[in-house]
Amino acid sequence: MTDTRGFSGSHLLIAFATGAAAGAVVALVTAPRTGKETREALQGWADDVRGKAERLPRAMGAAVERGTKAGKEAFAESYRGNSPHGDG
Repeated sequence: MTDTRGFSGSHLLIAFATGAAAGAVVALVTAPRTGKETREALQGWADDVRGKAERLPRAMGAAVERGTKAGKEAFAESYRGNSPHGDG
């Protein structure tokens, strides 16, 4: 049998992010630094991730809003018989 499910884009993104995080942890742990330097690097990384995580809900909301608007416009154009791509 052939498995036709494959991977969705979100599964691929999660796998990539997990691999990147694992690689970053290994790099930090095995880097030739003192314990203090490693802790400072980890703190900087954590602060960066925290800042991005704080912006994520607003960015996702804006993206969903833009996508919804574009979808509604495309549906309305299609319903009226106007194709935005010039093929109808």
